[in-house]
Amino acid sequence: MSLPKREVEELRPWVERTVKKVLGFSEPTVVTAALHCVGKGLDKRKTIDQLRPFLDDSAGGFVERLFEALEESRSTRGNKGSGEKNRKRELKIKQMMEAATKQIEERKKQLTAGGGSSIAPYQAASFMNDAIEKARKAAELQARIQSQLAMKPGILGALGNTGPQNFVALANLHAMGIAPPKVEPKEVNKPTPLILDEKGRTVDASGKEVELTHRMPTLKANIRAVKREQFRQQLKEKPGDDLESTSYFDQRVPVPPAQRARRTFKFHDQGRFEKIAQRIRTKAQLERLQNEIAQAAKKTGIQASTKLALIAPKKEIGEGQVPNIEWWDSFILNPDTKFEELELFGVTSLVEHPAQMSPPVDTDKPVTLGVYLTKKEQKKLRRQTRREGQKELQEKVRLGLMPPPEPKVRISNLMRVLGTEAVQDPTKVEAHVRAQMAKRQKAHEEANAARKLTAEQRKEKKVKKLKEDLTNGVHIAVYRIRNLQNPSKKFKVEANANQLYLTGTVVLHKDVNIVVVEGGPKSQKKFKRLMMHRIKWEEHNSKRDDGDDDTKRNNKCWLIWEGTAKERSYGEIKFKQCPTESMAREHFKKHGTEHYWDLALSQSVLETTDD
Repeated sequence: MSLPKREVEELRPWVERTVKKVLGFSEPTVVTAALHCVGKGLDKRKTIDQLRPFLDDSAGGFVERLFEALEESRSTRGNKGSGEKNRKRELKIKQMMEAATKQIEERKKQLTAGGGSSIAPYQAASFMNDAIEKARKAAELQARIQSQLAMKPGILGALGNTGPQNFVALANLHAMGIAPPKVEPKEVNKPTPLILDEKGRTVDASGKEVELTHRMPTLKANIRAVKREQFRQQLKEKPGDDLESTSYFDQRVPVPPAQRARRTFKFHDQGRFEKIAQRIRTKAQLERLQNEIAQAAKKTGIQASTKLALIAPKKEIGEGQVPNIEWWDSFILNPDTKFEELELFGVTSLVEHPAQMSPPVDTDKPVTLGVYLTKKEQKKLRRQTRREGQKELQEKVRLGLMPPPEPKVRISNLMRVLGTEAVQDPTKVEAHVRAQMAKRQKAHEEANAARKLTAEQRKEKKVKKLKEDLTNGVHIAVYRIRNLQNPSKKFKVEANANQLYLTGTVVLHKDVNIVVVEGGPKSQKKFKRLMMHRIKWEEHNSKRDDGDDDTKRNNKCWLIWEGTAKERSYGEIKFKQCPTESMAREHFKKHGTEHYWDLALSQSVLETTDD
């Protein structure tokens, strides 16, 4: 058992002294290792193994001393605690005895001083009886404590100083004629001392040799065997039920002794094991044949068509014939059922419409249509806007808020605007006009440059135009392609989807290649044109393509479903190779769209059966 840290620190001085005695000098490493072993609660053997590298041959003696000191510290600590308890108990008993003695003395004084007039005789007798009863109880308690102390002489020695004082009350009880019960101290059983003779043999007090019992280690199996044998012996020695003592026992009826039934030979029938072996071989052969058929059906698509055939109605009637019972009613009606025998209870001529479900997004908001003007209307609107701006400038000039603008002179109206000035110095006027024209041209170009978008702004505008608002729902389209092994066509599908910011997935499976794209309506329109018209699926651009292969020669793309959803189910478009149907369906199921695969697979199976 491990020791607390405080007790380990109390042992440190003693361990240091012992190490110094053994080695001749102090060694902190050995002290720390010894205290660590004691603190961890290791036994002697493990402690010796831990300290042997430091102490060599003297490790055994040092560990013996260490464990002896440990036992002494534990015993002294226990004696201190028990001695303190007994000391408190003795002090309490002493106080009780002193109080009882004092009370008896006071009663005696009252009886002697008061005389017959103060206390009645019967009252004095009752007081005396109470005092005697209390003193007797205290004496019995004291005797019980003394008997317990007599069985522990060590505690008696530790408390020997307080003993004589406690017997003062007992002396008073003897004087009153009350004697406590005598308690004979019990003999304490001590272990017999070990006596060795000159040869090292164990002898008793008279000198005779004594054979000690040696306990040798044994196996668990041997211990169980001994216990089993003892249990059998107990069963044999256990007396049987006395049948003669029962009321229904009849001595005249003889009781046959229990006999063991004779075991006879049991022969197997001839050929039994041959039949079992033949049955096992037939079963294994049948399972192997079923597995081969299942693999062939998966490769050819017969398995899926078989499942659809179980669902589809059986064509038992010829074309143009009207069946008596529709195929969907044949599951609940017998073929021989007549219309007159039917009880049309609750059937009306009304059509039951299914409950309408609310759309995934709110479409009750009014849609505002943009206003598109013709070219003539656009020019008229521009003239009106310019006229209003010119009116504001004219008003400011009229009010003197700004100077009047310079006349807009051009080469064509030079003579009409300047007049005589153009005639006097035509070269100077022409230079002035050309300077004005350059100034106006520069201002116009600067205004255009200020309105021009930067490269980042143009890129953001283009991305914003392609990324449509999807708050009203995500548009989804599912395409099925017979063969998508051509790397050129795969690149076109992936590149256009990324350029149009579409998300989705492409699953590659034999004869069932599915392309799922999610995005806005404009992007879906462009991608649909790419898949259905722009890409020529029958062409073979790759040299590795085999033109004689039917699947590649008759390659085609089908739009099997398009609709809307509340949110996207996929991230960036990626290709997924799925060699088996279960793997492909598991991929769609992971995104919660396994119905896409079921729809595409059923259409593929129906197409192969029609062909």
